[in-house]
Amino acid sequence: MRPRFHFTAPRGWINDPHGITYRDGQYHLFYQHVPEGLEWALDCRWGHALSPDLFSFETLPIAIGPGDGDDGVWTGCLVTDDAGEDRIFYTSVEQPGIGVGRVRMATPIDARWINWRKGLVVAEAPAGVELFAYRDPFVFRDGTQWRMWVGAALKDDSAAALSYVSDDLRQWAYDGVAARRSRKDRDPVWTGALWECPQLLEIDGRHVMITSVWDDDVLHHVAYAIGVHRDGRFDAETWGRLTFGESHYAPSYFRDADGRACVMFWLRHVGDATAGWNGAHSIPYVLRIDGGRLVVTPHPGLAVHRRPSSSERRIQGLAAELSWTGTELTISSGDQPVACITVTTSELTLRVAGASWTMPHEPGPVHIILDGPVIEIATHSGLMAAAIAPTANELVLTADGDLHHLSALQHD
Repeated sequence: MRPRFHFTAPRGWINDPHGITYRDGQYHLFYQHVPEGLEWALDCRWGHALSPDLFSFETLPIAIGPGDGDDGVWTGCLVTDDAGEDRIFYTSVEQPGIGVGRVRMATPIDARWINWRKGLVVAEAPAGVELFAYRDPFVFRDGTQWRMWVGAALKDDSAAALSYVSDDLRQWAYDGVAARRSRKDRDPVWTGALWECPQLLEIDGRHVMITSVWDDDVLHHVAYAIGVHRDGRFDAETWGRLTFGESHYAPSYFRDADGRACVMFWLRHVGDATAGWNGAHSIPYVLRIDGGRLVVTPHPGLAVHRRPSSSERRIQGLAAELSWTGTELTISSGDQPVACITVTTSELTLRVAGASWTMPHEPGPVHIILDGPVIEIATHSGLMAAAIAPTANELVLTADGDLHHLSALQHD
């Protein structure tokens, strides 16, 4: 059983999405891929897929693979300069010290971005900075210059984003620590020992940092900070947590065809070993700031796939979108519950197959995406997702409160 609206590779392992770019009427999605295995391995490469709408994908050949000085080709980004030239910046790793990578550049050989040529290493861990992890470059325009952030774990027990500047995307100079936070700080959110995939974006004139929280080889959640970026330094004014549960990780920020600030995530613990695949990506979400909080809502492109449901409480085909307000909703398949959501005045709990996860909640609708083996939940307080196991080709909803809408999801 595969999801139909969440990206999965035909085979093998996938994790981080990155380099999501709208170009010539199509979205390019790149991602970490191990095609010959069902578990993460250091010899990741950049997989590549194409979509007209971010909900249906055509898989393309591997864009960049190991070799030529790379034991692994890890997470990075894609940018286009003012002259229209395209560049990928990725984390190049070599054994044995894979925790501290290097930043390497690649350029396309063909107009469809199918084949890429590796170039020089453009940045390495700076001398004099004591660290034990260094990876995940993110490049963005900063005034008249280009700026690059690289995630780091410093030996003073703090997570950080290191900053580099460039005039031409070729020559880069280290420009100090853009942001850092102690591993010991937990109020109002804990941000761990290493920031993976730290990214800076601008929404309605405000600067927002989003990052994945890593600590002692354990992947935790996605956190964010709202603040001010000036002269290469980001000063956080508020901190928050964006994801809950054990699935969403490794956000990838991008602008959609209409210029909206968007994000997609890696969904952990979703796969089918029998069918030979492991890992999925979330649906895309639009980002906005509301009352000093970063809020996500499902991308409006999903609307074109909505179809009337067969009944008010039954879903044929295992893919649906619904909005609900109440205290308890149970989703069943084949007369067996596959997921249960309970809501109090302050918490939302998702229960699946004996496991449960909790997130903060406040009055308002709960938006739910069901897609085969995936359930995704979006509220004003954040995101949660989990793997589910339907046993029949129909889902049945049992709920109190108000079911604001229920739509089946189908591709044409």
